[in-house]
Amino acid sequence: MQSDFPIIEVDVSRNDPKRFVFVLMDDFTLLSFASSLDALRIANRMANKPLYSWSFIGEGGETVSCSAGTSFQLDSDLIELKRDDVVMLCGGMKIQHNTTKRLLNWIRREARKGIAFAGLCTAAYPLAKAGLLDGRRATIHWENQDSFAEEFDEVILTKSVFVADGPRMTTAGGTSSIDLMLKLIADDHGEELANAVADQMIYSSIRTDQDTQRLSVPTRIGVRHPKLSQVIQMMETNIEEPISPSLLAKQVGMSTRQLERLFRRYLSRSPKRYYMELRLQKARNLLMQTDMSVINVALACGFASPSHFSKCYRSHYDTTPYRERGSHGTRLSI
Repeated sequence: MQSDFPIIEVDVSRNDPKRFVFVLMDDFTLLSFASSLDALRIANRMANKPLYSWSFIGEGGETVSCSAGTSFQLDSDLIELKRDDVVMLCGGMKIQHNTTKRLLNWIRREARKGIAFAGLCTAAYPLAKAGLLDGRRATIHWENQDSFAEEFDEVILTKSVFVADGPRMTTAGGTSSIDLMLKLIADDHGEELANAVADQMIYSSIRTDQDTQRLSVPTRIGVRHPKLSQVIQMMETNIEEPISPSLLAKQVGMSTRQLERLFRRYLSRSPKRYYMELRLQKARNLLMQTDMSVINVALACGFASPSHFSKCYRSHYDTTPYRERGSHGTRLSI
């Protein structure tokens, strides 16, 4: 292997490369898959030796398409693996539909061997469905957190960019796969090699499992008023049992009128309206991504009755919750 850059010296105790088995599900997210794979390729290049190998498998063993529509040739069907393989389950669009019984049975069978499993993007869903995440910490893309939390209350869901809890790993999608791979490379061969891989990827800010996937409230809303940010954070964490504007104001040491003025000035709406929009946004996610009944969605989003929920939903989205559910069906998307 020829190289025109400094080689990172690493100790390799094993004779053969560590194998990563990428399980490509229909409609998988290309960015999560490609960034994971390229981190391994670059690690081999920087060490000037084959530290890692990989293969692509999936149901049917022929071809599979990513969510961008590009087709990929698979190396094989869902085959039996070796104990020291690492499985990278690649999810994306329509994850519930694509989580088949055959895939779940295969995951459970291989997991019993002690094989490490990682769920990239929305693939925390099949891992949780197979029972691999029970009692463990995990993460999933922020857009899917509400529906995931409702279905898998035995999983300790976090908002981290990635989570490694023993032999079970999950990422939040997008570039978070890079962070997980850099951790695995560092664990295997040291920080120097991981940093060299990051440099090659022009990845200047390596994140840990302590980093959260969403931007901070001030960054998201474009406002850096500390008390306004505090109130919005309280709203976001109290959807099922909404807090009154007067109590929110009291919590941050201001009057209800002052809070009203703050929201009008920075967000052009009242606190009550902003809170309602947050609740309706969560309700829409649950309607589109879970099989929860409309009544249960209403309760999960702080509405005392289905009729009030339906009225508010129609006013905001110009359709009823029932029609929304009917037009989109159930899906978990990214």
